[in-house]
Amino acid sequence: MAVGKEIRLKITSIKNTQKITRAMEMVAASKMRRTQDRMQATRPYSRKIAQIIKHLAHANPEYKHPFTIERPVNRVGVILISSDRGLCGGLNANLFRLALRRMRGWNGENKDVTLSTIGQKGTAFFSSIGANVLAQATRLGDRPHLQDIIGVIKTMVDEYSEGKIDELHVLYNEFVNTMTQKPRLVQLLPIRPEEIGEERKGQWDYIYEPDAKEVLDQLLVRYVESIVFQGLVENNACEQAARMVAMKSASDNAGKLIKELQLIYNKARQAAITQEIAEIVGGAAAV
Repeated sequence: MAVGKEIRLKITSIKNTQKITRAMEMVAASKMRRTQDRMQATRPYSRKIAQIIKHLAHANPEYKHPFTIERPVNRVGVILISSDRGLCGGLNANLFRLALRRMRGWNGENKDVTLSTIGQKGTAFFSSIGANVLAQATRLGDRPHLQDIIGVIKTMVDEYSEGKIDELHVLYNEFVNTMTQKPRLVQLLPIRPEEIGEERKGQWDYIYEPDAKEVLDQLLVRYVESIVFQGLVENNACEQAARMVAMKSASDNAGKLIKELQLIYNKARQAAITQEIAEIVGGAAAV
């Protein structure tokens, strides 16, 4: 029964793996609830500040902030947000596929692409293919804070302010539901007039205190920070949901494999017993 022993060892090994995947599934489910709560809590702020900025950026005719001025695009900057860990299905692969497709499109238009990455997986992948990675932030944990990524954001905003890049985008996974996460590319700078959601009727403006320049200089930077941070929170929720689904699928597949191996083992055992009985009967007849 050497074959039977080998099958038993394989079944035991798969059962041990199944215990690990089930434990990881439960951990991911617990973390997913927390990350979803955090995501839902931060969404209203990011949406409201985006709405206000798109009004403010085009309301004052006396002062035009550099972040609102269109210019010829020769260089593109992208802040790419990925996960620090794997075992989350095709979450990062789908994100990288979109990033590579857009990068090839920009390169085809003779536009240089500069990346800053948030997350270990994105950093490792784009460094390995020789992409121009300007800044990076990794190992942020399950509850990242704005301070953890402020350096990456400031680096890219400074690049835009100094004219080293002409457009700034953020790329992350958007949480739709537990089963669906989709990559999303959002242009941060420049802020375009056509992105304003409401129709402007007549001439209108805000009252600024102390003045429009000081308010916009501070607020537009906060706008970029809030959108990038919201992307990070969304990506965290996507990561835990994708990991929970992937680990559940792995556990189910392990269960199916165990059943198949158990059936093979039973057949092998039955064949061995039948052979032994035949040998005993043949020996008795010979005597």
